[in-house]
Amino acid sequence: MRITKRITLIILVLVISFIVHTLVSTGFFRTVENQFDGKIVKKVALPGAEDITISHVDSFALISSTNRLVYPPKEEERGGLYRMELKSGNFKTINLTASLKKPFAPHGISMIKKDSTYTIMAINHTLAGHSIEVFSLHNESLTHKKSITDPSLKSPNDIVLIDENRFYVTNDHGYTKGIGKIFEEYGGLSVSNVVYFDGDKFIEVADGIAYANGINFDPKRNLLYVASPRGFEIKVYSRNADGLLDFIEDIPCGTGVDNIEIDSEGHLWSGAHPNLLRFKAYAQGKKNTSPSEVIKVTYREKNDYLVEQIYVEDGEVMSGSSSAAAFGDLILTGNVMDDEFLILKEGK
Repeated sequence: MRITKRITLIILVLVISFIVHTLVSTGFFRTVENQFDGKIVKKVALPGAEDITISHVDSFALISSTNRLVYPPKEEERGGLYRMELKSGNFKTINLTASLKKPFAPHGISMIKKDSTYTIMAINHTLAGHSIEVFSLHNESLTHKKSITDPSLKSPNDIVLIDENRFYVTNDHGYTKGIGKIFEEYGGLSVSNVVYFDGDKFIEVADGIAYANGINFDPKRNLLYVASPRGFEIKVYSRNADGLLDFIEDIPCGTGVDNIEIDSEGHLWSGAHPNLLRFKAYAQGKKNTSPSEVIKVTYREKNDYLVEQIYVEDGEVMSGSSSAAAFGDLILTGNVMDDEFLILKEGK
């Protein structure tokens, strides 16, 4: 009888410890106080603008948009890639994939320019599975080139191009179902990874990440950044000539960092989720709102960085912020499920 009581007590302590760890590590107890020294310039009517990247050379934004009812999606969805001009201030938007015939629900995106043409890649989630869709963009004309599939694309989230053929992809889960997935999402089990496509094959180049999400590469500094929202941190790697990565350090961010963008001065910008449990409930349709946050990270070298809160909001204006892309004093802030996204202007 004593043994049974001891076992019961141990199990009870473990369960309580797991619950407390989950609540603390997901930001459940954080108080979200609205903060922004600036103004909203425009609300753009595009649903689920989950990822946004900017061409500073040609002054336009590329936006990944999907009309999500819940996340992850349970039904086939139809989304698109949109081009938004930024220089004139009119923010004209064009649907680049309006004529695309195949199922397309874009997630993470990346683009790179060679000569006068951009190569664009987008993570695509359909009922048939995951793929990477490859496009070329010349002026405002987008052409679909091919689809890339591979067993290593277990749960692809975001992508960053090194050139027209080589790229890195994050898998945000090591387990896509069962108790393993539960421990990843609630317990913070660090088993997701980054894979690299060298133009011929996929290889794993980083693992042991808690929900690998946004990814970006700074070619000037040869640094690769990976967002770990479940770890409330950004992981920093140096890139070797063969594509393999050397881990440098983690940058604690105090929030659930999602996508990562790099501005013209090398600063990192991320849309983030201050309360991951609230975001999950919102994404499942159980809550009407979820708080949003935008952070800016200045990374100088190992152990020398600055994390700044730029925009914090309780979710009434924008819920589930997932990206932040800076263009001058403007910040384009995307989200997972809202019917519109915000263009902000800093008040400096």
